[in-house]
Amino acid sequence: MFSKSCEYAIRATLLIANHSCKNQKSGIKEIAEEINSPVAFTAKILQILTKNKIIKSFKGPTGGFYIEEISLEKIKLSDIVTAIDGDSVFRGCALGLPQCSELTPCPVHDRFKHIREELKQMLTKTSLQDLMLGIDHGLTFLKIDTY
Repeated sequence: MFSKSCEYAIRATLLIANHSCKNQKSGIKEIAEEINSPVAFTAKILQILTKNKIIKSFKGPTGGFYIEEISLEKIKLSDIVTAIDGDSVFRGCALGLPQCSELTPCPVHDRFKHIREELKQMLTKTSLQDLMLGIDHGLTFLKIDTY
């Protein structure tokens, strides 16, 4: 459903939000390690997120990436998805066909449009703050250690 870049972006943003709630900034290497992504790839994702004002960066010895606490409720998952993948997840064909539409539907068009609409609703209504509550209460996890 989402590109690998988008998956990493969501995980990185949640990690940064988690650290920001503890008044900590996150460095690129730390973020890359935590989300299991190459550093250079992570840097490009963070650059896009910064450009789209989803996260902020502060340079210098005490620098890093952060999100202002007031922004946690304003930033929606749809903001992250759109910044990285564009809006194709909200309007694209489930089979990736370029000509799929109401007039020329693919075999799963009618079934998928309902799923796509539910996904759009979930992404536009879910804020970082909503997701942080689950993490803070130990109900959801960003990283699962496997032994």
